[in-house]
Amino acid sequence: IIHPQVASPHLQLFNSPEEEFKWLLQEEVHTVLRQLQDILKEASHRFTLPVSGSEGPIKQENFILGSSSAEQVKGVLTLQGDALCQADINLKMPRNNQLLHFAFREDKQWKLQQIQDARNHVNQAVYLLTNRDTNYQFKTGSEVLKLMDAVMLQLTRARNRLTTPATLTLPEIAASGLTKMFTPALPADIFVNFYINLNKLCLTVYQLHVLQPSSTKVTTPTSTPSLLPEWGSQRYEVSHVHKVECVVPWLNDALVFFTVSLQLCQQLKDKISVFSGYWNYRPY
Repeated sequence: IIHPQVASPHLQLFNSPEEEFKWLLQEEVHTVLRQLQDILKEASHRFTLPVSGSEGPIKQENFILGSSSAEQVKGVLTLQGDALCQADINLKMPRNNQLLHFAFREDKQWKLQQIQDARNHVNQAVYLLTNRDTNYQFKTGSEVLKLMDAVMLQLTRARNRLTTPATLTLPEIAASGLTKMFTPALPADIFVNFYINLNKLCLTVYQLHVLQPSSTKVTTPTSTPSLLPEWGSQRYEVSHVHKVECVVPWLNDALVFFTVSLQLCQQLKDKISVFSGYWNYRPY
């Protein structure tokens, strides 16, 4: 990983701040842009993971889920790029210790929109950095700042897609079709959700039970809506929640690349801003 420090290749001696700023625009800005391109292309490659060459098929990776505190949930998840192509799960029911096993049907896979969105933002940042002639020269500091702001916006959005868990409400899970992807079919009182949190691939299992018509009190984990009104006359609430996860190393790499790139952008913005008195009033 390239260190985020922006260093001039030679000790430069300038006769005036104006001359130094002109050199900054013509030389150092392009050095930083090349560094950013190299880093973000590496980040983009992490999301595609070709076996060999840029056109090769995306390899499958198996991840063992860390056991929950009571070891109620165990399993293996198979990731292929931005798609969860297999999930093999064992669930121990707490009320009777019954062991349930379920896996994705062979014709099903689950797209992880967080990974897809993060990759798209990275590719957009690369496009912003490369969408100009190789001999292009920046004329003003504001032009550089505008480019850095646009790149940082895409990088921030990419990072936020991975750092903000895309947890679904129970009605959203019911409507998503995720519960219909398994064989054997999931029991009606079991819901699952897969999502990314930082560098981890996570699984949450919700166990529900039917509320009796006279029941008015609902106890449910914070921010997890318990009722599924669209299920007609039957009303459910959450009785147990199990969360398990596994580390995806290349997601960690991507997050590091995002941080390094954002630091590079900010350092360049800071250097340009030092000369604001010149690029506001001079033709450079």
